Amino acid sequence: MEEKINKNGKDRLFCFIFGRSENRAWTLSLYNAVNGTEYTNPDDVEITTMEDCIYMGMKNDVSFIIDSDISLYEHQSSFNPNMPVRQLMYLGRQYDKYIKRTGQNIYGKKQMVLPVPRLITFYNGVDDVSDRVLKLSDSFPVYSDAGKSDVEVTVHMYNIRPQYKSTIVEMCKPLEEYSWFIEKVREYRKSMEIGAAVDRAISDMPKEFGIRSFIEQHQAEVRNMCLTEYNEAETMQMFKIEGIEEGEERQLIKMVCRKLRKGKSVEQIADELEEDEARIKAICDAAEAFAPDYDEEKVITAVGIGALA
Repeated sequence: MEEKINKNGKDRLFCFIFGRSENRAWTLSLYNAVNGTEYTNPDDVEITTMEDCIYMGMKNDVSFIIDSDISLYEHQSSFNPNMPVRQLMYLGRQYDKYIKRTGQNIYGKKQMVLPVPRLITFYNGVDDVSDRVLKLSDSFPVYSDAGKSDVEVTVHMYNIRPQYKSTIVEMCKPLEEYSWFIEKVREYRKSMEIGAAVDRAISDMPKEFGIRSFIEQHQAEVRNMCLTEYNEAETMQMFKIEGIEEGEERQLIKMVCRKLRKGKSVEQIADELEEDEARIKAICDAAEAFAPDYDEEKVITAVGIGALA
C-alpha cells in the first residue's frame, strides 16, 4: 500500500524555532535540559526531522541525533494520549532512513547499530494536565495482559506553560521564552484577532530574549504559523464538541428504545429522562417502524444524528 505523504506540510512554530539547523544551539539547550547533560557544541546536533512531509496525516515536529541518541520531540496544544502510537510510527520511519543512510543491512548476519530513541512531548494546552509518562500499553484492551506484550513504547510528556514552573523550562532559556510567547499570544487573542495578537506579543517580548531577533526577522512566517495552529486548534475543538453532541444523541435514542421495550409512553419517557416531549416523540415515531424490538441502531439510522438538535 502506498504511503500517504503530503509534501506541502507547514512547519509549526515549535519546529521553526527548535528544528532548524541554524538554531542548533537552542536544540542542544533543550536536549541538555531534558536529559541532564552538558553538551556544549551545537555541531554535535544532527537534525533529522522529516521536513515538509506529513506521513499518514501526521507530522513529526523535531527529531535529531546527538551521540548515540535519536530524540523525537513533539509539541501539543491539546492533550493526546495516543502519542506513543504516533511516536512509534515516526521512529519506524526514522530508523528506515538511518539504516539506508548508514548502509546497514537489515537482512544481514551482522548486528545493526541504531541510536537510542528518546521520545518527548511538550504540552502547553489550556487543560490542567500534569507531567506524565504515556505508554503504548495504555492502548491495550483492559482485559489483556499487557505484561506479555513484546513491545512497549514510553513517551515522557512535560507541561511547559509558565504557571507549571517546569524544571525543564527553567533550565532551557529558549524554551522558557517560547513558552512566554505562546502564553502572550493566547492572552491577547481574547481581545483581538490572531494576527494582531502575534504582533503584539512580539512587540512586548523582552529585548533580552534570545529568540526575539529570530522571531522578528521571520515575523510574517511566525504570524502565519500561529494562524494555522490557531485554526487547527479551533477546528479540533469543534470536532470535539460535535463528537460529544453526537454521542449524547445516540445515547438518548438508545435510552428511549429501552423504555419503549418496557411499554413506556412518550409522556413517561420524557418525564423520566427530563427531556422535551416533542424531542422524545420524534424518536418514538421513528422507532415505531421497528416495533416491538425497537432495534437501537436501526432507530439511530432512521432518526439521523443531528436531526434532534
